[in-house]
Amino acid sequence: MQPAPTPPRRPGTQVPAATRTLRVLRFLAGQPDPVPVDRIARACDLPRSTAYHLLGVMVEEGFVTHLPEEHLYGLGVAAFEVGSGYARQVPLQRIARRALATLVDRTGHNAHLAVLHGRDVLYVLEERAPGRPPLVTDVGVRLPAHLTASGRALLAGLSAAQVRAIFPGPEAMVERTGLGPRTPRALKELLVETRQRGHATEDGEVSEGMASVAAAVRDHNEHPVAGVALTYPVAEVAEAGGVGGPATVERLAGEVRRTADQLTRRLGGGRAR
Repeated sequence: MQPAPTPPRRPGTQVPAATRTLRVLRFLAGQPDPVPVDRIARACDLPRSTAYHLLGVMVEEGFVTHLPEEHLYGLGVAAFEVGSGYARQVPLQRIARRALATLVDRTGHNAHLAVLHGRDVLYVLEERAPGRPPLVTDVGVRLPAHLTASGRALLAGLSAAQVRAIFPGPEAMVERTGLGPRTPRALKELLVETRQRGHATEDGEVSEGMASVAAAVRDHNEHPVAGVALTYPVAEVAEAGGVGGPATVERLAGEVRRTADQLTRRLGGGRAR
């Protein structure tokens, strides 16, 4: 008589640590702010000691940020990069190409799409306006996120804890032209202004004589996954506007926000809940 076959194990019982880790990540991804370990343990059905152990490893790997003064845990930069990677590799570039081409047609300026990559932004798509010279923001180029309009639009959509994890001190903040925030406090104030304005700007902080406006594309969880930006010669826009120069910049910003909102809707974001 043959022995009864061993019943198949559920996938989660074969690699329990992986299952628990993914459960913690999924829970943290659904929280608007960092949370204490007790709440994580209860929500993920974990012993407190196990939750501490998992979180410690995840902090070391960058997937979780620990705020020791407040005894809270939130998503880290590595977790954000995974989400950005999905948008970068699969749908975002395909759906953004036509939208960026339309943006260029409407404004006559170069447009590009960038994603956050650690402390930098990585440019993944560029649409050049006819007759415009090439920019430093070519596909594959990385630039400091805190100096670029695209990076600021993305950083403004992160929590304060996530921004602190990326830029813990002045040593993390490089400069290119002598302009731009030099301390986390200065960056925090700049991001507050960006949120209030609804779009990000930079003027001469990446390339002298050039400025940019940008807005964030958000996914179905309302997380910023990419920045849409226009770059233009400062003198040219000022001349076109004359006394109304700032209004012309505002018009460019409105076109950028319109394009970012369009891509956000394509990714399932920006819907009423």
